[in-house]
Amino acid sequence: MALRSILSKNTIARSVGLGLRLGHVRGLKTLSLPDLPYGYGALEPVISEEIMHLHHLKHHLTYVTNYNKALELLDVAMGKGDAQTVVKLQSLIKFNGGGHINHSIFWNNLAPTGEGGGEPPEGPLAGAIDKQFISLGKLIDKINAEGAALQGSGWVWLAFDKELGRLAVETTLNQDPLVTKKATLVPLLGVDVWEHAYYLQYKNVKQEYLSSIWKVMNWKYAGEVYDKSRS
Repeated sequence: MALRSILSKNTIARSVGLGLRLGHVRGLKTLSLPDLPYGYGALEPVISEEIMHLHHLKHHLTYVTNYNKALELLDVAMGKGDAQTVVKLQSLIKFNGGGHINHSIFWNNLAPTGEGGGEPPEGPLAGAIDKQFISLGKLIDKINAEGAALQGSGWVWLAFDKELGRLAVETTLNQDPLVTKKATLVPLLGVDVWEHAYYLQYKNVKQEYLSSIWKVMNWKYAGEVYDKSRS
């Protein structure tokens, strides 16, 4: 069944690009909230401790909880042969599962200053950026422009397109994971432009948030994913 393939561990793990702790709901894979790779206040002053607490322990945890609840309901509906409920639940699974996938990537895209945060990319990724975008600064300008122009909630991504063998800047709406836009896109880094990611600190000045986040961007992680995706 196609729906079961959507829920497979391989699909989720490929989208996230990292190992997830998975439980089971009658054979269906469930999710758990990953730990942050740094303290809640470690990204200050760029991202406040208050925002990180709310973002991780409220918003991300809610996606995980609602995803798992949707799987339980799906299991019951499939057992009853209730096609209408199965179809209805797919949007909940996509939204909350996507929220988990996106945030799991996002936490690893960030690092405290002094621990790699804000240090420019090196190696093959740096070369690819210069080749396609002329410079890192021009790439950042493009990502910031895409983020500022995105209406409503969503994400801006730097991705590697395995089919074309090149980098790409993409946007996704709401919590759609990048893999739903094109299966061959591997997310290297994503910038969360939902208001809950910045509003308590930056208010309605989204551009200031977009400009500041690069001070804690973990390019080393992006480079590692890039190298792996090309192998």
